[in-house]
Amino acid sequence: MKLKQARRQDVKLRIGISGASGFGKTYSALKLAHGITGDYSKIAIIDSEHGSASLYAELGPFNILVLDGPYPPEKYIQAISLCEKQGMEVIIIDSISHEWTGEGGCLQIHEQLGGRFQDWAKVTPRHQAFIEKLLHANAHIITTTRRKVDYSLDTTSKGRTKVVKHGTKELTREGFEYELTLNLELINENHLAKASKDRTGLFMNKPEFVINAATGKKLKAWCSQDEKRAKIQELINNAQSKEELRHIYMEHPDYQQQIKADLRSRLDQLEKEDIAAPVETKTQ
Repeated sequence: MKLKQARRQDVKLRIGISGASGFGKTYSALKLAHGITGDYSKIAIIDSEHGSASLYAELGPFNILVLDGPYPPEKYIQAISLCEKQGMEVIIIDSISHEWTGEGGCLQIHEQLGGRFQDWAKVTPRHQAFIEKLLHANAHIITTTRRKVDYSLDTTSKGRTKVVKHGTKELTREGFEYELTLNLELINENHLAKASKDRTGLFMNKPEFVINAATGKKLKAWCSQDEKRAKIQELINNAQSKEELRHIYMEHPDYQQQIKADLRSRLDQLEKEDIAAPVETKTQ
């Protein structure tokens, strides 16, 4: 065992995009991925949507791995491993809903085992192996998930039964979004998105927006922020004048609040060295 300092640039993004059919999940995922990599050839789509990703081939030379049914968790795990071996920087899984609700997916596996509560003891480890592969893959992962309207049958105070609509629900195992760095929900045909879970702090409680390459660039910058901050700190430590420190401050507007204390500390150090220098010369 060995302790090491946490660095954000070691993080691989885990992003979910969910929405109803026709809301633009695949297109949004591709634009987001390109913003992260800047290179379509470093993007792979694991496509269980009947090759629908090929409709966007004009965007660039991204890679497609078409999955045909059935859709057990192990098939997704193998597909992710193949993309990793090919050196893909972003892997889009379009969509993960098939692993849960599709032909040969977890719900069907459970049903075939008998559909009893105790049968989940055989299904859950297989699904969890898929989740673990998502979390530990050596690439940024973007998943798309279908959504459907969620209803329930409620009983009124008069004893009558009525259908109650509860918005939409992701077609995957409940709680999946808690595994993600960022979960974005497409809310209409205009491709507007909102964040339902956001560990980056970039999108939560912000106005609805269209997912595009700029979104990916923003996330990539968030990942590399610690590395850039370390480089700025090195510049501050090596600065030899007040003018040099002022230049560092002006060159990095996004970090000005963060580096003020370090700049002041280095300036105080330089001033003390200037005062001490004549005394040391006279002593010699």
